[in-house]
Amino acid sequence: MWVTEVVPSSGERVDAATASGREWLTARYRRSVTTYVRLNMITTLTGSAVGSDGTSETLTNRVDRTILGVIRSEADVVVVGAQSVRAEGYVVPRRAHLAVISRTGDLTGHRLDVDAGAEARVLLLLPAGVTPRNVPAGASVIHLSGTRDLQPSEIVTALTERGMPRIVCEGGPDLASRFAQAGVIDEYCVTSAPVLAPTSAPFLSVSADPGVAVDGMLVDDAGFSYLRLRRR
Repeated sequence: MWVTEVVPSSGERVDAATASGREWLTARYRRSVTTYVRLNMITTLTGSAVGSDGTSETLTNRVDRTILGVIRSEADVVVVGAQSVRAEGYVVPRRAHLAVISRTGDLTGHRLDVDAGAEARVLLLLPAGVTPRNVPAGASVIHLSGTRDLQPSEIVTALTERGMPRIVCEGGPDLASRFAQAGVIDEYCVTSAPVLAPTSAPFLSVSADPGVAVDGMLVDDAGFSYLRLRRR
């Protein structure tokens, strides 16, 4: 699990599997501000957000999962789309809340892994007037606007006002693209897996230049790269 820093070109190299390596990664991904929106996703070289099994599990590796844990440890809330919790088998973060965004309020078929005591950290955000169905016991339901597609700015405001200003969006592609197109993302954390896979749509669609610059880049010995782009 060796990782090398190439931007900035320090050439520093650590074993991400060790406690000191995780501490080193945490220092790279720590934000100095207390309010932000991060996007964290993985993609193939061809732009697919999923691998051969239809999930990101066949794309990720141990370094990517370690960085995922580091990013989540700095967050107040992780935001995902309802389709992701049906396809990915999400585990509720150890400390952060998990906010699920749904147009219909129906989580039938969800694969959320909710440990005892974690139920209160699950939030379902949906349009006003929509009736929630098959929601995990103990989860909180938050109604926002009356429109079918909740606006990213509205989602961010609702979470911030509830004491969760450090927000990480983990997709899927539709939700991530709406966040990007709304201009609410301060930092893009993108893992590029050295995989060629068919795709019908890119992992992220943008309608204009998001105005970001490279803040950092790591590579591992398996050919994965870990890019951080921050708003200029």
